[in-house]
Amino acid sequence: MRKHTNPSTGSFSLPDGARLRALAGVRWGLLLAALALAAIGLATVHSASAELAVDYLPRQAAWIGVGLVACAAAFAVDHRLLLAFALPLYLLSLLLLVLVLLVGHEAGGAQGWLRVGGFGFQPSELAKLATALLLARMLARIGGGHLTGRDTARALGVVAVPMLLTVVEPDLGGAVMFLPVVAGMLFVCGLPWRLVTVAALLALLAGGVAWGQFMKPYQKERVLTFLDVERDPSGAGYQARQSKIAVGSGELLGKGYMQGSQSQLRFLPARHTDFILAVLAEERGFLGVATVLLLYGAYLAGGAVVAMRAGDRSGLLLVTGLLSMIGFHVLYNSAMVVGLVPITGIPLPFLSYGGSFLTVCFFATGLILGIDYRRWVNR
Repeated sequence: MRKHTNPSTGSFSLPDGARLRALAGVRWGLLLAALALAAIGLATVHSASAELAVDYLPRQAAWIGVGLVACAAAFAVDHRLLLAFALPLYLLSLLLLVLVLLVGHEAGGAQGWLRVGGFGFQPSELAKLATALLLARMLARIGGGHLTGRDTARALGVVAVPMLLTVVEPDLGGAVMFLPVVAGMLFVCGLPWRLVTVAALLALLAGGVAWGQFMKPYQKERVLTFLDVERDPSGAGYQARQSKIAVGSGELLGKGYMQGSQSQLRFLPARHTDFILAVLAEERGFLGVATVLLLYGAYLAGGAVVAMRAGDRSGLLLVTGLLSMIGFHVLYNSAMVVGLVPITGIPLPFLSYGGSFLTVCFFATGLILGIDYRRWVNR
């Protein structure tokens, strides 16, 4: 496909006909899957919040609109331009994380929000994007072959700073979500098994330090209750019990829209955020959950195709990091609602109520689609 060079910027552009063919070749199934998930989430948020003082349907609809604008903006901007400003964006995200510790708003037991007027957002979500951009820029400059220990240490150092600042909020669940980003990129770069072993040992050591120094008593209780649900069935184990009851009672087809007893009678906590999948399972049953998981599978599979045919190494790494982040959110949240992992504040992409994470997910989708579109000009 013939390309035209802009002499003033050195960038490439496609003629109109080629641009249309390139647009037609973009993996638009990602956006369709994201929109389908957002529509399901919108209806489920309305059901989950029907008995609350505030119906979150209008707010969630507004956030979806903001997310779509963010998606379009990310698609329009060449990811190489964002990579050029990766370090300033990363430093800005760290500044916001420090600021939230000083003047942040507390919600859900963590001081993780900044408020400007009536608008609130989580800097940790922005930090995930900035960290992914900086990692993609750093690792793309490394030649072929396996990573060295120094390369790996630098990448882990980039992730460690925002992780520690997020842990101090304290938001342990949010901090852990930085790990899939770097893990996915390092895996693609060819991380040697000996370094994987060292990283695993360091992770165990970090877990021990976090348990002794950073984790709050309620967080420790959640882990202990996960190991023994009957330890505190009406306290720390209450969420896990009610979630499993909701999931199990849905059976094959569910009880019907807005007919779930666990959500409508307020037995299930955080039902419009962290446990929205349990609400869906109770109302739509196994088939409803299977449909949602198939949509996530289609999204991730489409993203994998984009990564494999990316026009440059930085695009490959960036798509890998973003998909790893979104995929691990899906995996952990799904496992959490059925009691397979300890309960943390991990939302479900595109479904859970909330503006910051929803906007980040749509922005990531726009970046992935933009990388796919520009594969013709970046090779």
